[in-house]
Amino acid sequence: MGLPSKIKKNIPLTESKTLLPRRHELLDKINKDGTYLPKSLLHADLDRGFLNFVKDDLKVVVEGKTIPTVDIIITTQNWSQFTETWNFQNIDKNVEPPFITTIRIPEVKFGTNPSLLYNIPNRRQYFYTQVPTFDGQRNGMDVYTIPQPVPVDITYSVKIICNRMRELNKLNKVILEKFASRQSYAVIKGHYIPIVMGAITDESIVDVEKRKYYIQSYEFTMLGFLIDEDEFEVSPAITRVLQVVEIEKKTTKRGKNQKEEPGVGSQALFVVGTTTLTQLFSYIVDIKIGGTTNINSFDVYINDDYYGSDLELIQINSGDVLRLDIIKNNNQLESTIQFIDKIL
Repeated sequence: MGLPSKIKKNIPLTESKTLLPRRHELLDKINKDGTYLPKSLLHADLDRGFLNFVKDDLKVVVEGKTIPTVDIIITTQNWSQFTETWNFQNIDKNVEPPFITTIRIPEVKFGTNPSLLYNIPNRRQYFYTQVPTFDGQRNGMDVYTIPQPVPVDITYSVKIICNRMRELNKLNKVILEKFASRQSYAVIKGHYIPIVMGAITDESIVDVEKRKYYIQSYEFTMLGFLIDEDEFEVSPAITRVLQVVEIEKKTTKRGKNQKEEPGVGSQALFVVGTTTLTQLFSYIVDIKIGGTTNINSFDVYINDDYYGSDLELIQINSGDVLRLDIIKNNNQLESTIQFIDKIL
């Protein structure tokens, strides 16, 4: 009975994360090295990532020797010149077959990545995350926003030049196993970029007077996207703004003059990206809701216990913590709640 060719040397003791925990794990990987924003991803980064993918994931070993890979991107124009002027003699310090080279089509088209196919026009800024801050006196938040990435499709051709059929067969086996599901992924600066396999063509040179060289070409399309760190924006978010205005309300009745105790007007401001505010009270007060702006509904919690929804009067005792959770009509605008406080 033959032994298996691959033996697992290390058995993991913990299961790999899936679904939402896996998404958080990927986000932590993208935000590694102490930054709260994703890393910039441009054309040069995608080219270098594909070269590393060819060098590491499509590595070919024949008779204990690794077939070398040319560590530069060759364009289609340079490839035609390269095939006309190559020389494989070692005495001239030129590359000797077999070797693998990568060619990029200069035209970069708008991408077909399904996750970025449908978008909102004008590339507006989108909320990415909130980062807590402290200035020595007050806790706050910084709001990080980024534009939607631009999808791009980049076409590459991976060519092997050799003079023996065994090198062709070995590379063909490695590529077909890697792309058994039609596509594979390259990790570029923490981003998972899909790569789709295309056509396989033969460009071998047949010349009776010269030695035969096999040239086999594999076409790949990288469904990437562009993220420019210069377009990221960081803006401070005010957690709470309290405006106090003293007013006096008079009511006149026939036969007698009555005066109501003056109330204290205040306002709770919910900035963009904020839907929850909390306030600790050190006195007894009746809070009357004067009005709301850009609020569909709101829930009231006292000491984390549900108190009611869309109330007109809230009674607060000393030491209570009031929490307001709102639902905005438009998440891109600020919202306010007007209060009239009667201190008892």
